[in-house]
Amino acid sequence: MRTNRIWSWLFVALAIAYFALPLIGTFEFSLKMRRAAYSLDAYAVVLGDPRFQQTFMYSVLMALATIAVGVLLVVPTAYWVRLKLPHWRPFMEFMTLLPLVIPPIVIVFGYIRLYNTSSWLPLTGSAMGTNVLLMFGYVVLALPYMYRAVDTGLRAIDVATLTEAAQSLGAGWVTILARVILPNVAVAVLSGAFLTFAIVIGEFVMAALLSRPAFGPYMQLLGANRAYEPAALAVIAFLITWGCMALIQVVSRFAPKPPEQLH
Repeated sequence: MRTNRIWSWLFVALAIAYFALPLIGTFEFSLKMRRAAYSLDAYAVVLGDPRFQQTFMYSVLMALATIAVGVLLVVPTAYWVRLKLPHWRPFMEFMTLLPLVIPPIVIVFGYIRLYNTSSWLPLTGSAMGTNVLLMFGYVVLALPYMYRAVDTGLRAIDVATLTEAAQSLGAGWVTILARVILPNVAVAVLSGAFLTFAIVIGEFVMAALLSRPAFGPYMQLLGANRAYEPAALAVIAFLITWGCMALIQVVSRFAPKPPEQLH
């Protein structure tokens, strides 16, 4: 047993070194913009760049819109499947896994083909239409994570009993969803929201092919023309992603336990 524990800790240490050493090297390189001294000049240049502020704010707004649409789409669907159509769960799980199988470049080329200026719905003919198209593309990319987070939250509550109790008090379906189900799966929704935010902030393919001023294409453009600033930007993006992961861990502590774990 002691030998097994030593090997386990050894593999954990190797895994930490595998992930930590490149990040440490990137961080150190980002501090070397000023010769013969460590400085935060690269971070000051990046954070003071108007394009950084514009693209980051654009991606944040797109992430918030994606989260809102994702919640409105996923919560009622997962709730209805669990309440009325439990035999559809394998089909829904398969459908929500498709964005992990189909490359984003295939999805976005399909969008361009279907919604170009010569199609029946020319969304790419205007900036607003392209933004809407990109947002729905992000909803598709985040669907596996949002659906599984919400479905896990629904497993932790007695959906049928809550629904019957609300209906006995005269509540309609909209009221049940908004005032009964959604508050009970709020922690799960937040977990899916943080994952969605991390995905949207770092996404490149869809935003680049749709020519939108997002954070991902800005990172690629900066990396092709600068040396120290891309390293600083990579560290910033990494901190944003890990911040989202940390928030998921924090909110998951308040998630209700499944009924079978309460006994």
